[in-house]
Amino acid sequence: MDFAPSEQAVELAGRLQAFMDERVYPAERVWVDEIRASPVTHFQPAVIEELKLEARERGLWNLFLPDPEHGAGLSNVDYASLAEIMGRTKIAAEACNCSAPDTGNMELLHQFGSPEQQERWLHPLLEGEIRSAFAMTEPDVASSDATNIGMRIERDGSDYVLNGRKWWTTGALHPHCRILIVMGKTGVGGDGIDVYGQQSMVLVPIDTPGVEVVRSLPVFGYHDTEGHGELTFTDVRVPAENIIAGEGQGFLIAQARLGPGRIHHCMRAIGAAERALELMCDRADARETFGKPISHNANIRDWIAEARIELEMARLYVLKTAWLMDTVGNQHARTEIAGIKVAIPNIALKIVDRAIQVHGGGGVSDDFPLAAMYAGLRTLRLADGPDEVHKLSVARQELRRQRERRAAAGPPEAPGS
Repeated sequence: MDFAPSEQAVELAGRLQAFMDERVYPAERVWVDEIRASPVTHFQPAVIEELKLEARERGLWNLFLPDPEHGAGLSNVDYASLAEIMGRTKIAAEACNCSAPDTGNMELLHQFGSPEQQERWLHPLLEGEIRSAFAMTEPDVASSDATNIGMRIERDGSDYVLNGRKWWTTGALHPHCRILIVMGKTGVGGDGIDVYGQQSMVLVPIDTPGVEVVRSLPVFGYHDTEGHGELTFTDVRVPAENIIAGEGQGFLIAQARLGPGRIHHCMRAIGAAERALELMCDRADARETFGKPISHNANIRDWIAEARIELEMARLYVLKTAWLMDTVGNQHARTEIAGIKVAIPNIALKIVDRAIQVHGGGGVSDDFPLAAMYAGLRTLRLADGPDEVHKLSVARQELRRQRERRAAAGPPEAPGS
């Protein structure tokens, strides 16, 4: 296994780090102040637009996309190190047009969209002119099982008609959101369709009659500027050509979309945890209790040591997964993809939690990024599938592997033979 980044990735990492140090970190406080001063919750802070312009000028744009024509043309291993750098702060990924859910939606349209769909929606997304949202999760069913989805997408002449409810549709309240990718059922089991062939994905402009953004959902009290929307669809009519890759392809597309996204999420989580560790060490050296810095306390040193050890293991696990995706494909790396999605958010959460503890009351305030990091990372244990579903996938694969091993070895010899 070779995790060494290419020369291109090393050069981009240097430019990205300079951008972070010179522009992004200084803009964090400006971003927070703009949000606090705004009379509305969901808007685009001006400083983000300034950062986006500079990121483009510096050639730090669409770094996630492996297509060299529209993106940086990087492998998963190469992009992983860049995602880690951007994950150290909430605003970096958006500044580089590398933020979820747009990255997944752009990858989806790039891989599965028709030329007309790409022209109308992918190209403006790649240019950063618009934002998008992915509507899959529903409030009335356990959405960790995609076969539960209740949204109906029914053919009516030259149109599809959508009816149903969605929530946790991240980005739906962003002022630049123009398009939704909606997952629903175009068939049911009674039609003789396999349960995994019932789902389809349709492009729905957010201003289509019948689409209503009911509310924004907070995460531990935080209302993100892009919003996590609850939406209703009432007789929403879109042209039949808005379906992506044809009826019954929704489940396949979703799996293809989520594979790279999980790598991105995990590497950003490692970046956040690395920054939390830095903040923990700084605070531990700077604060004194009972006549000495708290960094002298054995339990604090244990936390710091464990954080470094766990982060190194976590990074290697993700890089191995990225390498497998690059060399044998997402399908053959599915066990590792599921595994990192469980391991990395939990490791990052523990490190951030301990950093909060070292910061005392400051750790739960907005004076430091730790509380917002914790809220985001805790949500990541649910986003793109909860831990329990991924553990189930890993267990199934392991049981299959072990059964195949036993079958290949043949029946055990009788005792004494």
